[in-house]
Amino acid sequence: MTAQEALKATYRPLFPLAGSALGILLAAYLALVIGFAWNPTPLAQALAAIGIVVACVHAALFYGWRDALALFAICIVITFAMENAGSLTGFPFGRYHFEVGANLPHVGVIPVIVGPLWFGMGYFSWVLAGTLLGAPARPKSKFELLAWPVVAAFVMTQWDVVMDPPASTIAKAWIWHDGGAHFGVPLSNYAGWLLTSWLFFQAFAIYLSRRPDLSEPPAARTKALRLTAIALYLSSGLTHLTPWLIGQSGEVIDAAGHLWRVADLRATAALTMLATMLVSSMLAVLRLATDRT
Repeated sequence: MTAQEALKATYRPLFPLAGSALGILLAAYLALVIGFAWNPTPLAQALAAIGIVVACVHAALFYGWRDALALFAICIVITFAMENAGSLTGFPFGRYHFEVGANLPHVGVIPVIVGPLWFGMGYFSWVLAGTLLGAPARPKSKFELLAWPVVAAFVMTQWDVVMDPPASTIAKAWIWHDGGAHFGVPLSNYAGWLLTSWLFFQAFAIYLSRRPDLSEPPAARTKALRLTAIALYLSSGLTHLTPWLIGQSGEVIDAAGHLWRVADLRATAALTMLATMLVSSMLAVLRLATDRT
């Protein structure tokens, strides 16, 4: 027996305990996200920062550190370029500026936290979309190379459809200068999200497809990682149930002077989440449960 094998044999009994501890930590984190991430407090900001770290670690376990860093860099470059263009010119999202993170360093006119937030949610959307398509970890056909980024872009954008109205109108994390039809959010914003998401997902796909020599993670670990990504993605939607269930009320006025009822905003976010993010997550879990490969 080699020294490495002896070391593995020594610590193997601890593996189930470590797995249980990680499971408890994940469950606690998900509970905190669902319960408190909807409200823009320091706790919510800390949960968002933890989510970015978790996304990076998850990507490293799924793809390896080299590819995880490459995916992070691709997302950061594209999203900061698009966000700066959007904030300065109004294309492709509409006319807006950020209030959240105003005291943080900026990349151009965008708070430095924005790019990593795109990566955190974008990466989990990517994994969920791949699960829906029954794709391996890396695109291996022209269909996967083209379809995966499109599906992932819609999975990503449906999160913004849920999140953007309360975040911009109630929390005022960012301000839409001209308001918009969707509870103060312009419809152009969602077209911008689809475009931006598709750009970095397509770049993801091209990068990964050019590294076919790398081995896939073991099947059992892959399924566990996919389930974890789905849970993390869904928790960011389920958090919008909390203010609706507690009956948050009041009224808010957007930058265009339109008055919105908070209860309507919260109920619409909850309903939209149930019809989009929850359905996508359920389909992905069912796909994993019925996958025989």
